[in-house]
Amino acid sequence: MNPIDIMTKTDEAIEKERQFGAHNYKPIPVVLERGEGVYVWDVEGKRYYDFLSAYSAVNLGHNHPKVVAALTEQAKKLSLTSRAFYTNALGEYEEYVTKLFGYDKVLPMNTGAEGVETAIKLCRKWAYQKKGIAADKAKIIVCEGNFHGRTTTIISMSTDPDARNEFGPYTPGFVTIPYNDIEALKEALSDDNVAGFLVEPVQGEAGVVVPDIGYIRNADDLCRQHKVLFIADEVQTGLGRTGKMLCCDYEHVHPDILILGKALSGGLYPVSAVLADDEIMLCIKPGEHGSTYGGNPVACKVAIAALDVLQNENLSANAERLGKILLAELKSIRHPKIKTVRGKGLFCAMVIDDSIGKNVWDLCLALKENGLLAKPTHGDIIRFAPPLIITEEQLKECIGIIKHTLSQF
Repeated sequence: MNPIDIMTKTDEAIEKERQFGAHNYKPIPVVLERGEGVYVWDVEGKRYYDFLSAYSAVNLGHNHPKVVAALTEQAKKLSLTSRAFYTNALGEYEEYVTKLFGYDKVLPMNTGAEGVETAIKLCRKWAYQKKGIAADKAKIIVCEGNFHGRTTTIISMSTDPDARNEFGPYTPGFVTIPYNDIEALKEALSDDNVAGFLVEPVQGEAGVVVPDIGYIRNADDLCRQHKVLFIADEVQTGLGRTGKMLCCDYEHVHPDILILGKALSGGLYPVSAVLADDEIMLCIKPGEHGSTYGGNPVACKVAIAALDVLQNENLSANAERLGKILLAELKSIRHPKIKTVRGKGLFCAMVIDDSIGKNVWDLCLALKENGLLAKPTHGDIIRFAPPLIITEEQLKECIGIIKHTLSQF
């Protein structure tokens, strides 16, 4: 008998990806085919709690009916024209999102990385046109441990060896300082060629690294003193994940440039956005930047629906309330493998001591067997980020799964 004939559906799907797909990911060995709310089901019919939420893209849960309806309704009418023509959907979305977040203009893109690239280009244009920095001398300050995407320019400012190794030569123009270090930022800002400071209010990929209270506020104040743009990458932290609409809202900071993505579509469609006021946004003229799919009618309608759901269902408040429960319960676990637990809202991480015995990958496999899906980051850290629609009853069931799995670990 051919070996393929005795393969399970899971084995077959994994083998096809291994044989025909690039090996640039290492997924947890589960093959998913359906999702609804906080749950996903694999091809064998087993149900799991989704505790990754597609890296916070699925904040509204899987297939939220209002967002699905917006997508399907618009897809039947008009999906794409490119920006060569006007559509009736784009202006509606632009007005909605700029008024919601308090900016003059939005530049629509598709992915988080595109949003970051757009913010970098905007910052540099502004630096040459408004701040008077000499051509090709503009610098942008970034932080160690950052994760802003995987384009060549973005990895040029990464300190992650996996992101950088053997992808050079790298794009110049970035100054790297320690995260959560105001004194280091003060020193870097003494350079008159600095145009912007690009920062994640909480570093997600680094393992949900939460800065000291006041760090974002003080950083914003310093940037204003030095006429430097404060650029917030809220692709992962924004749209309710940390318990506020934006994580910067905790310290009443209104970034000069705001980058959104992931949950902006409720996880149904690639949508990202860069917001800024006219002084910055209008530095870019027709033909200087764009995207074939950016601002397409489906994206616009989906984003409006997702933002409506986020507000109407009070998901930021739910994340803040349940996030406190999740963090307190995780911190209460006494286990020799747990080094530390940290988080903000429904965005938590557990650092595992993998010096002896089983490691964090083994823990994720054990969680999978017990009905909860999560993923390691940076080797020894596991992130917990359920959809923001999760109920307290469901959350407590998940906490029970985590505690039970650790007791077996």
